[in-house]
Amino acid sequence: MRPLDSAGAAEVPEPGLRLTEDAPQGAIEEPAAAEAAGTPGPGRCWLFGSSPCALCAPQEAKKKAPCPGLGLFYTLLSAFLFSVASLFVKKVQDVHAVEISAFRCVFQMLVIIPCLIYRKTGFIGPKGQRIFLLLRGVLGSTAMILLYYAFQATSLADATVITFSSPVFTSIFACIFLKEKYSPWDGLFTVFTITGVILIVRPPFLFGASAAGRGESYSLHLKGTIAAVAHAVFAALTLVILRKMGKSVDYFLSIWYYVILGLLESIIVLFIIGEWSLPYCGLDRLFLILIGLFGLGGQVFLTKAIQIEKAGPVAIMKTMDVVFAFIFQIIFFHDVPTWWTVGGALCVIASSTGAAVRKWCQGSK
Repeated sequence: MRPLDSAGAAEVPEPGLRLTEDAPQGAIEEPAAAEAAGTPGPGRCWLFGSSPCALCAPQEAKKKAPCPGLGLFYTLLSAFLFSVASLFVKKVQDVHAVEISAFRCVFQMLVIIPCLIYRKTGFIGPKGQRIFLLLRGVLGSTAMILLYYAFQATSLADATVITFSSPVFTSIFACIFLKEKYSPWDGLFTVFTITGVILIVRPPFLFGASAAGRGESYSLHLKGTIAAVAHAVFAALTLVILRKMGKSVDYFLSIWYYVILGLLESIIVLFIIGEWSLPYCGLDRLFLILIGLFGLGGQVFLTKAIQIEKAGPVAIMKTMDVVFAFIFQIIFFHDVPTWWTVGGALCVIASSTGAAVRKWCQGSK
């Protein structure tokens, strides 16, 4: 789960977002991680004591990992925490996905407001960047809502795999809006991603009614798949906007826009669909708290991983999100993925990994 793509102080990756060396947050899951990688300014963490933390500490220009593989271990731990948070989203029964998003925004706001006050960055942002901050907030929060709906509407593995198609859309939008080069390799990765999504969706007009049939309602599965693809599109647009802003905007301020606009958007949508209600079950309330805590923990470790490890290996290790999603789906929902889903997952992961390796090799030249 881009992705809690971000609970606590930063937007989760939405999983699947390409982690580039030149990107400023997210995810996978991702925008949050890219922003955190460019943390400016000195100071010690007011939240966690005298030593700097992953949320407030500055990025050192050439910080070496204390021991080999520590950054990859942090990434693996981050993927596990994000996957557990996604599991809790799936387990919540009586709370709409939009309402879960609202609760998460409130949880993040409790952390972001003190951070902005401490860093003295203000709550509005530079005049020339406000339109981009607004777009980042609206698109990022929409991606979050779509992701949570996808987790509730379709299987955990299917939704997680499809979110990893985001790097393909990022390449396309970067070519359109940032005039970045779109190479034949990017076209190949796009074909792999489309193939993977088709294998997961299994439209009846291609596979027949028997192959497309599922224990759950196929129409609901299709809605969840569309929501997951839409999440990947909006997450890619969010990352393009973050690249456009670069390091001219403090990443906490960017997350503030994401949180406040996400809360407003969630309240408006809940008012329109009439789904607002407090969780009746105490277990659901516990899940909502754990979604925020595990998402925040995942973001902290992902931020630390990017600070001490190159983005390419981190992006590759992030594909463990898919492995955890498959494991959790089998253990907690007794739903064994079909071979179609496995094949689609391999195609999407190959595309995401290929994009990360290609970017890593380019940055090493």
